[in-house]
Amino acid sequence: MNTDDFISMLATGVKPVDRHVQFKRFAQAIIVGGAGSFILMVMLFGIRPDIGTMLVTPLFWFKMAFPLALATGSLLVLTRLSRPGARIGKRWIAPATPVLVIWIAALAVLAAAPDSERLNLIMGFSWRRCPFNIAILSIPTCVTITWAVRQLAPTRLRPAGAVAGLLAGSVATVAYCLHCPEMGVPFWAMWYLLGIVIPAVLGAVAGPWLLRW
Repeated sequence: MNTDDFISMLATGVKPVDRHVQFKRFAQAIIVGGAGSFILMVMLFGIRPDIGTMLVTPLFWFKMAFPLALATGSLLVLTRLSRPGARIGKRWIAPATPVLVIWIAALAVLAAAPDSERLNLIMGFSWRRCPFNIAILSIPTCVTITWAVRQLAPTRLRPAGAVAGLLAGSVATVAYCLHCPEMGVPFWAMWYLLGIVIPAVLGAVAGPWLLRW
């Protein structure tokens, strides 16, 4: 076989690369993983009984906005980390912003509260289990996000693993908000964030192994 014939054989049947493959992978991962986190939340903890009232309470939507914004920001960064050689640039600001906003809001609430109430606002009544509940609920999304990132040939495996865990933890927190009765902003700023950080740390540790392709 001469060189021209060999090249022709290799080129036969080649299909163009799907430009939207990254969007499709992450959309599938978030939908399936998020559904898994929601189902796991219902099975393990249940939806809070006053959810109907919460859906018309502005503070509840502020509570939901925190993990939703963090998930969106994490996804923006992860889409870059999933591409070989792609620069993150200023995209790190996207996940940092909701954290900064929730901390500022928490400090404002604490500053306005009486000294005797500040510790209760931070600790709530479920601080011992809240971060670990979020970490458990992140497992389905961790699995699907890991699958999606592996399909996209990342080269910076440790940062990609950390941000994948951050995204999974944020999605899990959205599901957990439908159960958790805590309505104190300082509580969210402390314990929700810790629950999100747990899978991020585990992702950073396991990234070089789980995301290798």
